[in-house]
Order: sequence, then structure tokens, then C-alpha cells
Amino acid sequence: MTRRYLDMNQHDALYTVARKYPGGLDALARELGMSANVLRNKLAPTIASHYPSFEEVSLIVECCHQAGVADAHLPLHAMLVRHGMAAFVVPQPDSARHDDLSQTVCRVMSGVGAVADAVSSALADGVVTAAEADLIEKEFHAALSALGAWRARLRRETEAGIH
Repeated sequence: MTRRYLDMNQHDALYTVARKYPGGLDALARELGMSANVLRNKLAPTIASHYPSFEEVSLIVECCHQAGVADAHLPLHAMLVRHGMAAFVVPQPDSARHDDLSQTVCRVMSGVGAVADAVSSALADGVVTAAEADLIEKEFHAALSALGAWRARLRRETEAGIH
């Protein structure tokens, strides 16, 4: 039976993101200075005797982000969701200058629309599966992240006297 990995499970998300590193787990292990076998054991959600340290989780996310892995921050988001929290990427000054506030607002509204679509699809048959609940949670988190980024951007621009 094939195991289905959930995006909003912090262990599954870390394993999935790490596997997407360019060159796979072997290349990531070299980058982290450990053997590929040790890294595999630490990341495998089914092996309880091995686990990555907090620092190793941070380094894995950082390496994946720097390598351009899609959803590199997903393990962090999943961990925060587990604790009833949400985070957002604070826009950096250079990227903030390259788009205007209306684009930021559109990203927020798009995120809210994605949540509504995921909820609507899940409720169509009256039963919300684990996979559907995971997708809804992921879309909620993306919308909250966009909203948080919008808030941070407005605050920064207000403080800088831009608007």
C-alpha cells in the first residue's frame, strides 16, 4: 500500500520538501554534511528511532528555500498549524518595490477564493476526507500568509511615509 503524505503534517511536509531538493536526498545530505542513509532515516515519517534536530529542520528548510524548492517553507507552516498558529513571509524591500499594493490585495483575494473553492469541493458530497481537510488547511494557511504579508507591507509603507 502506498503511503499518502499530507502537506499539513510537519513530518510528511519536511520529508516531501527535502526529497524535492535538486539532486534529491543524496545531494541534500552532502550539503548538510551527513550520509544520505542517516538523512533518509531522520526524515522517514515511519522511523521513530531517528529524527532531525530543530537545527537540522531549519537547515533543511533553508537549503531547500535557497535552492528554489517549491513550498520549501511548508514544514514550518505545518508545524505552526499544529499549534494553532500561522506565519507569513515578510516582503523584502526589493520585492515590495516591484509590485504595487493592488497586486498584493489581489493575492489575498485569490487566496480567500482558493479556500472557498476547497471547502465547496470538499462539502459537495457531504463528507470531508483527510486529503480534502489537508488541502483546506493548506489553502487557509496560504490565504493567511498573503493577508499577513499585506499587513506587513502596509505597515512598512506607512512607517516609510510611502502612502
